[in-house]
Amino acid sequence: MNIIDLHCDTIMQFYQGKHLNGMENTHINLEKLVKGGVLAQCFAIFVPSHETAAREGLKDTPAEYFDRAYARYQEEMDLNSDVIRRAFTAADILKNRDEGFVSSVLTVEDGVTLDGKIENVDKYFEQGIRMVALTWNYENSLGFPNSREADKHMLGLKPFGIEAVQRMNDLGIIVDVSHLNEGGFWDVAKYSRKPFIASHSCCRALQDISRNLTDEQLRAIAESGGVAGLNYLTFFLRPVASREDNVTYYEDIIRHLRHMKDVAGIETLALGSDYDGMGSRLEWGDCGGNQLLREALRKAFTDDEVDRITHLNALRVFRDVIGS
Repeated sequence: MNIIDLHCDTIMQFYQGKHLNGMENTHINLEKLVKGGVLAQCFAIFVPSHETAAREGLKDTPAEYFDRAYARYQEEMDLNSDVIRRAFTAADILKNRDEGFVSSVLTVEDGVTLDGKIENVDKYFEQGIRMVALTWNYENSLGFPNSREADKHMLGLKPFGIEAVQRMNDLGIIVDVSHLNEGGFWDVAKYSRKPFIASHSCCRALQDISRNLTDEQLRAIAESGGVAGLNYLTFFLRPVASREDNVTYYEDIIRHLRHMKDVAGIETLALGSDYDGMGSRLEWGDCGGNQLLREALRKAFTDDEVDRITHLNALRVFRDVIGS
């Protein structure tokens, strides 16, 4: 077990009634987690809202969706507790490993259900949530999403966003800036007393889209003691000419990781696949092929660097923020 993956959207499959054990046509299922050597998989509750919820035909409010997704996640963890167990601290991850279990860390993608109420941050913690991406692609009570419009991209966190970041620091919840706009990012860098992360983002110097991180942002994450988990979506890694070209290759991953290392240092590198949340085809297939990706990394980095990229850096952040 040597992979910590900071982001996947597999809980959406649970919400739709599918089961972790035996799921087909997904990047992740129970067998693939074991085959892929997963030490800890971060499972995000993504909360559809606005046009996205309408497009999916969802009748649930964000709060109703969250509650049902959370319940289904708990059910799947209970059903498969002979293989995978929840982790609430770094020590839990290591204990689970030593006992032969995959660890599951619950996270949130889009803090929309915080709804401007600080007590809801405490409720997240009580539910076992240990990482929160402040926004997705819509404005919420915390702040604003990344945008191609420069003025919107530089808007800062709202007052509640600053308060929530500080409360997350107090409780031991990792602040995740993936999807957040750049103005909000710099407020997180200013107000967070703990390391913060970008769970699933790539390098803007290599692929100029607003979801990717500038070199300055990468250095700020490094200075906080945080990490950037590399997203496997092809379009985040390089231009995509056609649907047939929508394939992520080892060389795409390595190119971005090398740039991150050059800019921010090896301690800042991590993996944030976006499994089951993106449509790219992957040279290594899916989560079950994680070890193939790891072997490809060994051709570009030392064994020590590969260990840092695949799990040690992320584990350090877990220790520093959610506790050892």
